[in-house]
Amino acid sequence: MKKFLVLGILFALPITAYLFFASGKNNFAKLPILTEKVEDITAFETNTDSLLTFDEHISVVAFFGSDLEKIKGNTFNLDKKILEKYYSFNDFQFVLVLPSETKEETTAFVEEFKKISESSKWKIAYGSSKMIDSVFSSFETPHKLDQNSYSPYVYIIDKDRNLRGRDDDESHGMIYGYDSRDVAELNNKMNDDVKVILAEYRLALKRNNRKNRS
Repeated sequence: MKKFLVLGILFALPITAYLFFASGKNNFAKLPILTEKVEDITAFETNTDSLLTFDEHISVVAFFGSDLEKIKGNTFNLDKKILEKYYSFNDFQFVLVLPSETKEETTAFVEEFKKISESSKWKIAYGSSKMIDSVFSSFETPHKLDQNSYSPYVYIIDKDRNLRGRDDDESHGMIYGYDSRDVAELNNKMNDDVKVILAEYRLALKRNNRKNRS
């Protein structure tokens, strides 16, 4: 009986491993660069005393405008389905880019959300509509901001300020950003892609450490 059990495990393990690895299309490839060197946000006000920058960070960036209800709903989806899994990773940050006039309202909202989320780890960049338009335009996506500087899409920016996404998605072809209203898209495509870029940097770090020791 034990012999059959061992043989069964030995037979099943390779198949299980293959199915796991094959389940994520991007799991072992680099996430494509879609736009190089987007504009930085160092000139923006922040919700902390520290300078806010995309440099040397893996950033999830949202432009959620001045409508507090949209900010609440979209941010809650994003926080629960994506962000709370990754806050513990070094150099990972969630950046909300918002109009300056929302500062008082969003400060209260962040405090309120501390009861149910990791809102203390959110980084908020406040700027004029002109400043926000300039940064958003530098992403060079097909998406548009509305009159309140809002877009439902969120973006992945790497440590070199490059916009990452998909260039051969089976449904959309190109994915520049991920729809924060769509829980399935966050759960599946965005979650997979954040894993890919974090794994990419971890692998690069391990290689550098090995080189330094040799």
